[in-house]
Amino acid sequence: NFIDTADSYGPFVSEMLIKKALHPYADGVIIATKAGLTRSGPGDWRPVGRPEYLRQQVELSLRHLGLERIDLFQLHRIDAKVPLAEQIGELALLQQEGKIRHIGLSEVSVEQIKAASEFAKITSVQNLYNLAKRDSEAVLDYAEANNIAFIPWFPLATGALAREGGPLDAIAKQHNALPSQLALAWLLKRSPVMLPIPGTSTVAHVEENIAAAAITLSDEEFNTLSNIVKP
Repeated sequence: NFIDTADSYGPFVSEMLIKKALHPYADGVIIATKAGLTRSGPGDWRPVGRPEYLRQQVELSLRHLGLERIDLFQLHRIDAKVPLAEQIGELALLQQEGKIRHIGLSEVSVEQIKAASEFAKITSVQNLYNLAKRDSEAVLDYAEANNIAFIPWFPLATGALAREGGPLDAIAKQHNALPSQLALAWLLKRSPVMLPIPGTSTVAHVEENIAAAAITLSDEEFNTLSNIVKP
């Protein structure tokens, strides 16, 4: 019931597809979007955190998604050229106006979370994190200690952890599961604030991902997986 997107995915194509497919939204569906990272061309990503730009993008996302309020709006990247107080402050104003419910951050350090928290309540953090890439351990630990949702992007390491014959294949077969499901189960056991967002292009894959939540790993299995795949 949680869908993560951004204004730069397309740009805007993802938001409009979500509206086309799911609007009017069922009760309980949470749509999170982001702004602050522009896509000027193939592989060309540039942070833009000017308050007037962030406000414009919130208004556009509301329109493209067909929403009156965005449940979770995340600053896609902190713009080093703009004071953090202005970036988070504008999102806080939009929150007060009822256009945003919760505010999140993406690709940040613990220090940046603390700094942003001076200007608004931070509800979520979205960093690159998976079994094979654990550079954000400190951020995850901080999020868990402060009841902040942690949303790992690339949770399957772009499919590397899911391939047949890969490092998770043998243990997955013991669970009558797929390697991708085991990678997601590992994330879910890692922390109660973990909210993976695996991408998918088929209904069957969506169902496989959802089924991963039913896999229960023992502490021993969790540790084995942690050691099999070195970050």
